[in-house]
Amino acid sequence: MLALAASVFVTGVLWVWASLETVASQRLPILLVGCVALALLCAATFVAAVHCAQLQEVHRHAESVESELTQLVDEILPTIARRLREGASIDTVKAEIPDHANEISGRIVQLFTKEIEVSERQREATMAACANAAGRVQAMTTSMLADLREMEYRHGEDVLGDLLKLDHCTSQASRLADSIAVLTGARTGRRWTKPIVMESVLRGAMGRISAYQRVRLHSTCTAAVVGYAAEDVMHLLAELMDNAAKFSKPSEDVHVHVEQLTSGVVVIVEDAGLGMKPHALERAERAVSTTEPPDLVTLSGTRLGLAVVGRLARKHQLRVRFRRSPRGGVSVVVRIPATLITDPCPEDVPTLRNRRPVEERGPQVSSRAAARLPKRRRGQTLTASPPPRTRHRAETTKPRTDAGARFSAFRAAVRPNTPPTTAD
Repeated sequence: MLALAASVFVTGVLWVWASLETVASQRLPILLVGCVALALLCAATFVAAVHCAQLQEVHRHAESVESELTQLVDEILPTIARRLREGASIDTVKAEIPDHANEISGRIVQLFTKEIEVSERQREATMAACANAAGRVQAMTTSMLADLREMEYRHGEDVLGDLLKLDHCTSQASRLADSIAVLTGARTGRRWTKPIVMESVLRGAMGRISAYQRVRLHSTCTAAVVGYAAEDVMHLLAELMDNAAKFSKPSEDVHVHVEQLTSGVVVIVEDAGLGMKPHALERAERAVSTTEPPDLVTLSGTRLGLAVVGRLARKHQLRVRFRRSPRGGVSVVVRIPATLITDPCPEDVPTLRNRRPVEERGPQVSSRAAARLPKRRRGQTLTASPPPRTRHRAETTKPRTDAGARFSAFRAAVRPNTPPTTAD
């Protein structure tokens, strides 16, 4: 723009000088032509100045739109999606959104908010349907378990092994239904009214996996888990034990170590499997993190374990860490906070004091141990059965080596002493 103005000035000066240097008879035509040329040049300069101002205005507007769109994409739209997924209403979210000077940005925000709201409603409806289905399966498995356990006391030894196998399979189906309920935000079907001792929690977790015979417990812990969290802790440990058993050789054992500290109880589930690469360990850490929200989009249809562990860990503030195991596999460290740990019930204290430290191979009980099991009476639960009266009577009983003996011995250790309450 300055160059155009300078050119006009220089052209005018030169034209005046040229007219003065010419003869008087030609001076007037030269001045007239110079004035016309100068006027045209001034008009061109003015038009150029107007166009330059318009271009500057368009450039400023483009920069403003670009800045607003960048803020829209990087900040506003993710915030809208996050707030709607957290459960905020669309009116609340709209009130939190700042006003937009650009009409297009406002329309984009409005359209995006509407689509997110529709998708969230569809997702909530889908999750509610899944939770309803999981609740029905939970009710069915709970009823089946009650019927099977009543039949275990009613029928003879010839069918006891088969009944206990069905009991164990139904427990695994119940765990799967509980996993779906956890992922959909529903409640699990069992509630414990009293604290559950740690040994019963561990054995209850063992009883929910198929490879329970490969799990070895190493525990001297006499503490108990509060009743409202016992079921979730049991479920979390069952998922970790199941993963450890699935990703290790069938001939390898899964070792579970328990240590009681002032800050809570630490449970270590260790296997001798194939191990995990560093990026896989990081992905597993993120899946069970208590800070990052769950992401079910990347969830595989057959691998629900880590997602379930992450949900339960976030619910009760359990810390779950993955690390390499000295045995070649993976060690999972679970820290149960002190807020979930309490003393066992008074009626369980004598039993705990007389009990030896746990360091055995789950349900593999010798025939003499199976023979010392309490006699089941019709109408009685296993925990209510009277203990054997004399050692002589136990030794004279014929040893049982069938599946019923092994399963009944395992069930005696697995079932907690406190009856659960079933939630609808």
